[in-house]
Amino acid sequence: MLTLGNLTPAKGAKKDKKRVGRGPGSGHGKTAGRGHKGARSRSGFKSKPGFEGGQMPLQRRLPKRGFFNKFGTDYAIISLSQLEKFDAGQEINNELLLQAGILKRGQKSKVLANGEITKAVTICVDKISAQAKSKVEEAGGTVTEADEAAK
Repeated sequence: MLTLGNLTPAKGAKKDKKRVGRGPGSGHGKTAGRGHKGARSRSGFKSKPGFEGGQMPLQRRLPKRGFFNKFGTDYAIISLSQLEKFDAGQEINNELLLQAGILKRGQKSKVLANGEITKAVTICVDKISAQAKSKVEEAGGTVTEADEAAK
């Protein structure tokens, strides 16, 4: 009967550890597979990440590009044509845009004047361009920015 006390791995599943430095008859004697001289042949060798043996490393060969502003804010761009699918008189806010799949969780929203809007809707988003704001107001809607509403 097979119990936890007599479990064994399948035949061929386990191999013996390579025993190096055990004389010339073993095939791994003398230098123990480390070759002659050099840093890798010595004990305690550690290589820095990205070190390419003295060759100019890849991260230094590639050009630097651009600038990353760690204090900047990324806004999800929303077109007026995307807001056209909502019903007239509806209040469009970040929660509604999240449910509609236009925004992702934690993103801030900015409405731009791409496309047209014909319905009178109430928009409450983080940012809106001046052109988009005038188009919404022409259609009979109202606009409030979330930053203004918080004040």
